[in-house]
Amino acid sequence: MKHSTKKGKPQRRFGTVRQFRSGRWTASYIDPMGVRRRPDEPFETKKDAEIWLSQIEADITRKDWRDPDAGAVNFEEYALKWVAERGVAPLTEELYLRLLRLHILPTFREWDLDEITPPRVREWRAERLKTTKAETTVAKSYRLLKAVLETATDDELIRRNPCRIRGAGKEVAAEGRVATVEQVDALAEAIGLRWRLMVYLGAYGPMRPEEQAELRRKDIDLDSMTITIRKAAPELNTGRRAEGPTKSEAGRRRVVLPEFLRTDLTRHLDWYAEQEKGGEGLLFVGEKGGLFRRTTFGRKWRKARAKVGMPTGFRFYDLRHTGHTLSTRSGATLKDTMVRAGQSSEKAAMIYQHSDLTRQGEVAAGLDRMVREQRKKAAEKPPQGPRGADVVQDA
Repeated sequence: MKHSTKKGKPQRRFGTVRQFRSGRWTASYIDPMGVRRRPDEPFETKKDAEIWLSQIEADITRKDWRDPDAGAVNFEEYALKWVAERGVAPLTEELYLRLLRLHILPTFREWDLDEITPPRVREWRAERLKTTKAETTVAKSYRLLKAVLETATDDELIRRNPCRIRGAGKEVAAEGRVATVEQVDALAEAIGLRWRLMVYLGAYGPMRPEEQAELRRKDIDLDSMTITIRKAAPELNTGRRAEGPTKSEAGRRRVVLPEFLRTDLTRHLDWYAEQEKGGEGLLFVGEKGGLFRRTTFGRKWRKARAKVGMPTGFRFYDLRHTGHTLSTRSGATLKDTMVRAGQSSEKAAMIYQHSDLTRQGEVAAGLDRMVREQRKKAAEKPPQGPRGADVVQDA
């Protein structure tokens, strides 16, 4: 990297090296942007300074050079901007901000991006596991941190993502619980006439609560016993109703309902759905005509669950898992059940597209036969203790 001058003294081709009066050495170079750069600390020997310059020159040659000041960006500012730019669904944005506030920013708030190193990430994760004792939450937090820093890598603010713990972002989801047909009927009866259809649509739709919250009269076709799901209205922790698209493109679907729900569906339309707004009237509204509220419904659900004798861990969302399982038992293929639930990525939606409306009608008919048979058997059995107690099983 040197060549001789006319006097025979070597001269560097890249950068300069000079010695301080203290005996230590420094170096400098002109970066690709035309800015002169120097190391943060002096070197003990001339050789160390020359090695540093050689490494810089090699990075520039390979086009691997990064502005040393690029990573001097506050993590909190960058992470919050990252969330704002994602354009994710309201519930997902709420989750990201909660994970940042509770689990990530308390550690990394004051640090710049280039100060977050692999050892610091490992220390943070170990502390979170020890403090929260919730591996699923820690896994979600780690995935979020890794995603933010991966974007910082793409933006060339840091050279490499410091989140390198193999398997740290994986979480083992708790297996869903499956209720019996008798238990679903018991829950529908216990929760009351206004909300019993919501229980049945959760199990035999199977529809997400936020999808049901946005169902309107125009979405119901009693002649074909179908419901068209067009949008969703999740309720955030702030109480705001976030109307918008379904969770995925596959969520926009037409569901064929089993025939045994005709009476409940017709009665609900006549008695409880909004009448004055015509086809735009909501299917589910509160006792005083207000919008469906997750918190209010949650209290009614917990009371109904206790009345039936269901385990406290049985969530309303487990009705969807119940619907998946019962559909499969009634003869539906995996493609059929995934289409009914609207649960797929775009790639998966292409795989499931062959399950058309005719096949969905066959699945609904199978459900109808199965539920009627089990209800008949349940009616013939003598009563045994609290209805539905100790029957819920793990899937």
